[in-house]
Amino acid sequence: MKVLVVGSGGREHALCWTIAASPLCDALYCAPGNPGIARDAECVPISPEDIPALVAFSKQQAIDLVVVGPEGPLAAGLVDRLGEHGIPAFGPTAGASALESSKAFTKDFCARHGIPTAGSRTFEELDGALTHLRRCNLPVVVKVDGLAAGKGVTVAASLETAEAAVRAAMEHRSFGPAGDRVVIEDFLQGVEASFFALSDGTTTLPLAAAQDHKRAGDGDTGPNTGGMGAFSPPPAVDATVSRRIMETIIEPAIAGMAAEGRPFHGVLFAGLMLTDDGPKLIEFNVRFGDPECQVLMARLRSDLLPALLACADAHLRHVDLRWSDDAAVCVVMASRGYPGPYRSGSPIRAVEDAESDPEVMVFHAGTASDAAGALVSSGGRVLGVTATGADVASARSRAYRAVERIDWPDGMFRTDIAATGAEVTP
Repeated sequence: MKVLVVGSGGREHALCWTIAASPLCDALYCAPGNPGIARDAECVPISPEDIPALVAFSKQQAIDLVVVGPEGPLAAGLVDRLGEHGIPAFGPTAGASALESSKAFTKDFCARHGIPTAGSRTFEELDGALTHLRRCNLPVVVKVDGLAAGKGVTVAASLETAEAAVRAAMEHRSFGPAGDRVVIEDFLQGVEASFFALSDGTTTLPLAAAQDHKRAGDGDTGPNTGGMGAFSPPPAVDATVSRRIMETIIEPAIAGMAAEGRPFHGVLFAGLMLTDDGPKLIEFNVRFGDPECQVLMARLRSDLLPALLACADAHLRHVDLRWSDDAAVCVVMASRGYPGPYRSGSPIRAVEDAESDPEVMVFHAGTASDAAGALVSSGGRVLGVTATGADVASARSRAYRAVERIDWPDGMFRTDIAATGAEVTP
């Protein structure tokens, strides 16, 4: 098979690393990729948003499967355009991507199909949103409706913070059109978890669960980010909880999308709060999470490529996947200042030292090569240092030892990734 992976982040590096190991893969391309991905795939300089160029490249190279990593091209209809040219793709259509591209759609969808989630109201006018906030019990969660790279969510403990979040979206246009509407949501108390399942439109196949860390600072402080680290498996998601998530959230969502004429093909990522009343949906994503994808791929023991193809051609019922009993931990190294202003172009050295441990893989998320071919930073989240071990505690120790070997003075990282998982390790 010839495979094209679309994207340039840590998620796409993890997918390329996994797909490249498949005996079915004869040629692997990534658009646009990054220096780390270049070790496993041929990088081609096409933007993930350039749908005509991606379609043209896929036709020219006779690509057998396109694996779409980021949410932007999915919401923009890349899978739809590829399908018009008979090119199989892993990922949902634009219509099915509404589960991520519109939080307001998802809230209404959950109400229609009985999927447990926090109570909420959606607003298109600033005054209405502010009036509602003054009647809410605190804390409250403010979300922009559209795609905002994981940064359009504010957990507000005070009315002032909540009002500032609404004004940033609707008055100051900090998120552009994504903030035309805001969703104001009840705060859920419990343990967060990330749950993933593959779907071919009808059949669902649960994957391993993970737990991520969204806040920028230790102790879950600071602003939300796209993710500062993750670990798998999370102790709170045992077999019983997994079955309940499938029965009350994943399966109703897949059946509901099919019933509404938007059959879902790809991976459905449910961000969950495990409450005293059972699992409740925080949000749906329609692609692998980042950095959750890194820890999932580190634990996967089966060939991923047949499963991805089965989602595209509706043969998922014939697929089974095996997972390692080992744990995996990913610590994200980000540019100092992220998710606010940061500097790109700073040199990164000694990544190979971190990877001298065979249980460590450093996934590149925001890297580039300078004129001399040296590795430099080129984004907010830059490296995903991922390690495996017999349990969360040992994987965590190995990941942080690897982080310390990397020479990047402009980098920052949280020091408490997977600490809660390690504490309950038998």
